[in-house]
Amino acid sequence: MGTGRAVEGLVSPEGWAGRKVFITGHTGFKGSWLALWLAQMGADVVGFSLPAPTEPSLFDLARISELITHVEGDVRDFAAVEAAMDRARPEVVFHLAAQPLVRLSYEQPVETFATNVQGTVHVLDASRRVPGLRAVVCVTSDKCYENREWIWPYRESDPMGGYDPYSSSKGAAELVISAYRRSYFENGPLVASVRAGNVIGGGDWSADRLIPDIIRALTAGEPPLIRSPASVRPWQHVLDALSGYLLVAQHLMRGDRWAADGWNFGPSDDDARPVRWIADRLVTTWGGLPWDGAAGAQPHEARMLRLDCSKARNELRWRPVLGLDKAIDMIVEWHRQMIDKDDARAISLAQLTHYRAQQRALGLD
Repeated sequence: MGTGRAVEGLVSPEGWAGRKVFITGHTGFKGSWLALWLAQMGADVVGFSLPAPTEPSLFDLARISELITHVEGDVRDFAAVEAAMDRARPEVVFHLAAQPLVRLSYEQPVETFATNVQGTVHVLDASRRVPGLRAVVCVTSDKCYENREWIWPYRESDPMGGYDPYSSSKGAAELVISAYRRSYFENGPLVASVRAGNVIGGGDWSADRLIPDIIRALTAGEPPLIRSPASVRPWQHVLDALSGYLLVAQHLMRGDRWAADGWNFGPSDDDARPVRWIADRLVTTWGGLPWDGAAGAQPHEARMLRLDCSKARNELRWRPVLGLDKAIDMIVEWHRQMIDKDDARAISLAQLTHYRAQQRALGLD
């Protein structure tokens, strides 16, 4: 690690107070958590997105539109993206808008590539003309790598690829980000890409995702149906992933050119678990009916996927705070409290406060 790169490894609320931030995809699960966290730190947030993709949604239940400026728009519409960014004049952009589901990408490949690849082109090209912009953080996926189904975790230097339309669209987006960084941003804003594992947390109601599907079944008193129980994924709580994104952005805004690169954010090696382990643990914690295997043929999905996060740990001093057991406990707690209290914003902010306390307890201050 080069001299001058060591920092506290912690998101700095003081550094975000009053900061002008533009988020694409802020109505999604991860975008909603990010918008809430930034608003809680006092940032001036403008969100650009289609309406919330699920019903219910964290965006609506936590009343996030009351905390930020909400602009409805589609990243596939370049003129709309450019106009919104020109009005917002942000200092930092977080690009999260995406078609995020592997199985849906088989049904809607054109929309998947248009959103994930051309949408990224639109955001980066609009960013070229925003005065005062200092940092762009593009969120892709752990599935951007050419998956060889091997046991070794993927590093940032491994080749991009993808078997299915979703995965290949994320690999292609990474190539777009790299090309724009080298072609247009040598002397302008600093651009990074961030690649997280399977992000989980309270408030996710996405279709065809393991934990939301299990929560829906348990809430309804039904046995969850599980696909591919032997598949291994790098599971991590949404706040751990977002802390990495925010940390990268802090470095970019400071002018740390070395941070304008690709970054993996994932769990500890012990938390790359098979699907059946997650299902067993969640059902036991909730106290519901045992899960069952889903019948019928399933579209191809990678069976083994792990991330090497040593670069983020060494150069950013980032590390995951919440182990998988704790992350599942927090998910169950979030959804059970929603049944009892029905105040998604208060529940989420309480978990964010708890997360910050856990960081301090680990000495990341």
